[in-house]
Amino acid sequence: MHRTLNLEDLIASKTKENVETISEMGYEELYDLIIPPGTVVSIVYDIVEEFGLEPITRKMPVNIANSEEREILVLRGPLEKVQAAEEFLYKEMKAWVEG
Repeated sequence: MHRTLNLEDLIASKTKENVETISEMGYEELYDLIIPPGTVVSIVYDIVEEFGLEPITRKMPVNIANSEEREILVLRGPLEKVQAAEEFLYKEMKAWVEG
């Protein structure tokens, strides 16, 4: 039986792994990469695994049809990793759209 990719499972597993790392680094050194709604889940998994970022959710205002706050996925980590992950995200999304 196959298992469907589930962001909640990913967040739960990575949160447990990163508790010690985050407390050692301090919150002032962490940055968030906002994952656009509709991003392919397998790309999110690849980013988390490759760059070691922590997936969390944040409430942010989203002005699409009506102005409201929604929970969105962000990947949190050091600046260098977040910048590299952002570049990877755009390359992978472009390849997915074109392919």
